[in-house]
Amino acid sequence: MSEAQNVYLRLKTAFGDPAARGARWRAKKSRARDDDENVPYGKGRDPHGLGDVMSSLSTELGWTSSLAKSDLLLAWTEIAGPETAEHSRPIGITDSVLTVQCDSTAWATQLRHMRVLIMTTIAQRFPDAGIESIRFEAPHAPSWKRGSRSIPGRGPRDTYG
Repeated sequence: MSEAQNVYLRLKTAFGDPAARGARWRAKKSRARDDDENVPYGKGRDPHGLGDVMSSLSTELGWTSSLAKSDLLLAWTEIAGPETAEHSRPIGITDSVLTVQCDSTAWATQLRHMRVLIMTTIAQRFPDAGIESIRFEAPHAPSWKRGSRSIPGRGPRDTYG
C-alpha cells in the first residue's frame, strides 16, 4: 500500500465513512423529532425562575459551602445578638473553624460561655457552612520580641526574679 492509501484509511477510521455519516445524521434527526423535550410547549420546556437556576448552578459548581460561609459572616449580628456583635466580629473561617475577634478578654470569655448556643444556631441556620468549632480571640498583648533592639531570650521576665 502506498503512503496516501494508509493516510486515507486512517482518516476514514478516525472520521468515519461519509456515506455512513449521512445515515447517522438522518437517524439522529428522526430521534430528535420523537424526543418530547424538543417539542415546542412540551414537558420540561417551561422557563425556570432565576432563584431556581442560581440554586442549581451553585450546587452543580460546588459553591454552596462558600456561599453559606459568607452568609454566616454577614449574619453575625443575628447569630450573636446586637449587643454582642458590637463587641465582636468574625474574622474568617479556616479549616472548619470560625475565628471571632473580641474587643476585650472579658467579651472573649463571655462568648466562650455562649459557644454551645452560637454553634447550635450556626448548625441550624447554616448547615452547608461546615463549621465544627469556634475560636474566640482577645486583643493581642504587646510583644516584647519586636523592635530594633530586641534580643533573643525570655525578655524582661529574666531580670525580675
